[in-house]
Amino acid sequence: MSADKAPEIVLALEIDDPALADRLAALLGNIAGLRLAAPGEAATATILARDPRSMPEDIALTQRELDVLALMAEGASNKLIARQLGISVHTVKFHVGSLLDKLDATGRTDAVAHAARRGVIEL
Repeated sequence: MSADKAPEIVLALEIDDPALADRLAALLGNIAGLRLAAPGEAATATILARDPRSMPEDIALTQRELDVLALMAEGASNKLIARQLGISVHTVKFHVGSLLDKLDATGRTDAVAHAARRGVIEL
């Protein structure tokens, strides 16, 4: 590699939608210094796109619960979650309780950890 040439970037695509994956591969395939990783090849970076509707079947979270969970993952308090979503603190507490039940978690941090392990959210 010469001093003026940047190292090659090897990019992996992990995308649920095959059509979208093909379109991105076609667009990214012609960029100098970038190469798409072969299946199983180690990559420098990964583009990950999951269909939010492809949540594990045994975890049925509402969109509002997903909103609350995302803010919990950011470390937001019930008061801040309420303010961000335009709902009452009481309603946030209800959603947090529901999340703890559905994710079989012992607390907020445990709920976020369970959700991340199950692929419900990305950290």
